[in-house]
Amino acid sequence: MTKPVLITGNNTPLRFLTCGGNSSGKSTLIGRLLYDTNLISKAQLAALADEPLKDKIRADELNFAQAVGTLDVQHELNSSIDVAYRTFSTSNRKFFVVDALGDEQDAINIGGGASHSELAVILVDASEGLLVQTRRLANIASLLGIRNVVLAINKMDLVEYSQEVFETICKDFSDFAAHLKFKHLVPIPLSARKGDNVVMKSGAMPWYDGPTLLEHFETVDGETNLVSAPFRMPVHSVNRPNSDVHAYSGTVLSGKIAQGETAAIARSGQASRVKSLCDSSGEVKEARAGQFVTIALDDEIEVTKGDVLVDPKARPEYSDQFAAHLLWVSDEELLPHRQYQIKIGAQTVPAHVSQLKHRVDVGSLEHLAARTLQRGEVGYCNFSTAEPIAFDAYSENRDMGGFSVIDGVTKITVGVGIIEFGLRRATNVHWQALDVNAEARAELKHQKPCILWFTGLSGSGKSTIANLVERRLFAQGRHTYILDGDNVRHGLSQDLGFTDADRVENIRRVAEAANLFVDAGLIVLASFISPFRSERQLARDLAKEGAFIEIFVDTPIDVCITRDPKGLYKRAQAGEIKNFTGIDSPYEPPENPELVLKTEGVSPEDVAERVAKYLSEKGLVP
Repeated sequence: MTKPVLITGNNTPLRFLTCGGNSSGKSTLIGRLLYDTNLISKAQLAALADEPLKDKIRADELNFAQAVGTLDVQHELNSSIDVAYRTFSTSNRKFFVVDALGDEQDAINIGGGASHSELAVILVDASEGLLVQTRRLANIASLLGIRNVVLAINKMDLVEYSQEVFETICKDFSDFAAHLKFKHLVPIPLSARKGDNVVMKSGAMPWYDGPTLLEHFETVDGETNLVSAPFRMPVHSVNRPNSDVHAYSGTVLSGKIAQGETAAIARSGQASRVKSLCDSSGEVKEARAGQFVTIALDDEIEVTKGDVLVDPKARPEYSDQFAAHLLWVSDEELLPHRQYQIKIGAQTVPAHVSQLKHRVDVGSLEHLAARTLQRGEVGYCNFSTAEPIAFDAYSENRDMGGFSVIDGVTKITVGVGIIEFGLRRATNVHWQALDVNAEARAELKHQKPCILWFTGLSGSGKSTIANLVERRLFAQGRHTYILDGDNVRHGLSQDLGFTDADRVENIRRVAEAANLFVDAGLIVLASFISPFRSERQLARDLAKEGAFIEIFVDTPIDVCITRDPKGLYKRAQAGEIKNFTGIDSPYEPPENPELVLKTEGVSPEDVAERVAKYLSEKGLVP
């Protein structure tokens, strides 16, 4: 067989994802593509066929990339996602290969690559047929927004290139995938090891008259559709070399923009004419999807890093609430109402899952009730962000609708998601302007309202100390209110238990209530175990600058167990109480509290005096 000369007018890059079980032949298929396009040697092909590419990259990534020469290898391996990215080119087109590595965490790895891909190649071993895992992979690809699929039925040589086997697998997969959201499904019979129908047409399957895998790649629309979509460019940097030039740099995600046309800010709708465009080669007349450019505008309008320049006639949604499918990739479970960060385009903002509507069984696509998500699970959620963001539905614009979820403490990616739509109520609910504000209420009371947040183990003395501090403040004529953990559980949080998810929601409610009291001009004393740093940070973030005082009542657990004023430790140790902090549920001590109170061997009155002295020294109580 001779290597074909491929002729096509489609020269835009194509990003495709490969996925399949360890026995499906992914490594061999990628190796065959590289070998038959003259990028690696026969010896390298043999090595890839005999050794999983995942191990090959980990063991010798640098040497492998150098040996290939024109092949670019990038391996992403953090605590969550295991994906390798490669590029290769023919004379007509450039390809980006996103390889979802691993078998046991396929959902996570596909999720890591789905937002980067226009097409998924799902490999099936012809000798094994359609497996449960194949259905799982297809479901995940569909849930995470991939609409173009190649069903690569590999190892046809092991079934003597049987047309019957091929057609049976095709029918089984087509019947199964009928309810999925794939727009284009192309089955191709091939043998990656022997090269049949990968790059070169196979003489062993005369009954197949469709394209080879590479021929199909050459004809699939890549980023062409992005050029015809509305203009979007997140601003990565703001450049003001002089007062006459207002320039903004970023990558055009979709659409195109030309000198003399108008661009608007998604956030405000302010618009200005494009004065000039520059890329790495200098000034250009037009910029299109995929180009990194600097745009100079005629007018000095308010543009900041993270803003999105858009087509003024087709602006994206701008909202602080949206619905999305979320793939969770962290070992720590998703806790609704816990504050995370989401990154979408150049924007990174605090956010939380306001409602986990259901979990999706990726094997059957059945909707299941759930209060949390575990590693590798997919859920359908409502998100709420701390401030409005610009976005499009993922189905309309992958880069403006795909996002990652980041742990606010560790800064590690814990989830990836795709936006379905903005929530209408987000645009219908507005702040009501009030004539009497927080400053006026505080002035009337002659005090500086704040939150004194007492945290520590059960039995540490939080409630006792908070009560004594309030007595002192009340005697001084201060206006105060105590929010105590046990008392709140009788009313505001009577519907919550003590799971991690319920604890998170409990503290969220308390933090919101505490800020309402601060707005009323009160000094709030909040006494809660509040075991997680993330939720205490949420409470701090909700408060005004300087109005949140974290007080760590630092009492060793053995002292708390000895005190055991309510008999709870004894019951927890006997297994009668589950999820008890310090016994079978963790407590995360504050890292930088404003005040640390040691209670062992010290009277509660003396500890309360320390708090009163601190408030006086900081000017919070004049």
